[in-house]
Amino acid sequence: MSMIDTSAQPTAKATEVTDPSGTSRRRRRRRRARVTEQAPQHLRAHLTAYLMITPMVVLLGIFVVWPLVYAFYLSFFEMSFYKDAEFVGFDFYKYVLTDPEFYDSLLVGLKFALMVVPTILVLALLLASFLATLSKRMAAFMKTTVYVPAVVSSVVAAIIFVFIYQDEGFANWFIGLFGQGPLAWLNTATTALPAVAVPAIWLGFGVSTLIMLAGILDIPESYFESAKLDGANFWQRTRYITIPSLRNVILFLLVSGLTLTIQEFQLPLVMTNGGPVNATNTPNLYIFNSFRDATPYATSYSLTAALLLFIVIGTISLIIFRVVSSEKSSDA
Repeated sequence: MSMIDTSAQPTAKATEVTDPSGTSRRRRRRRRARVTEQAPQHLRAHLTAYLMITPMVVLLGIFVVWPLVYAFYLSFFEMSFYKDAEFVGFDFYKYVLTDPEFYDSLLVGLKFALMVVPTILVLALLLASFLATLSKRMAAFMKTTVYVPAVVSSVVAAIIFVFIYQDEGFANWFIGLFGQGPLAWLNTATTALPAVAVPAIWLGFGVSTLIMLAGILDIPESYFESAKLDGANFWQRTRYITIPSLRNVILFLLVSGLTLTIQEFQLPLVMTNGGPVNATNTPNLYIFNSFRDATPYATSYSLTAALLLFIVIGTISLIIFRVVSSEKSSDA
């Protein structure tokens, strides 16, 4: 027995030595294991997620981040189509920040957003809560009806409402039923901005309602059933169940709504062209008119104003995120 065991040992050693491919494979596996162990734990846990968002990050870098950085670079030059760009430093930032019309346009944009966004949120919440109680067939019909304004062009909507606000239009006919005289809706400083806000509410109402409805349908039905058993009416269920559960949805609609409405351009351009007396001169319309100016530095001036508007909107968004904190999803 001892002779057999002794003869078997060199054979095993020879086999191990003469198998370089197996040894190299084991070495590669050990090397990969060491690299994996040395990587941070969060990278190992979320490697698939990082790989999936990499194409989007690359696209954002090419089409968003780089153009934005290059725009900031160009804002330090006086550009002209007829001569080479000239470095002027922060001169155009000083020009824009000392222009009263720039601040007036920001104020108009904020007023416009405060008229449009809260109204859309309230109406969308009420209608979405009502749609959630309907049957499938009726809810499908109502959702289609509500969504129709979203496919209407802003220019078309502006033209329609210009006819509505005419002296003999529907708006004056309606207030005439209550004994009120005809108003120059688009030619009076006090009524022009609210008149432009109405089509903006009509255009954005449908999408916000469907988003709100999707959030309501995601709330467990047991919450509402328990509240009904406790005697809670519709308003109490909305206040204590629906609104708290829709915090993330409301935050999204609030930030995106403010961002879009502050930058509204087509409605005031078609309906009032910023008038009367700049009462509807929104920031984007101010930038557009600055770009059309015949001065040689119009391009640089409008670019700088656009970048400052970007900073203002970003600051407002950060403030909203700080004040209205979001919460994790229920399955996180």
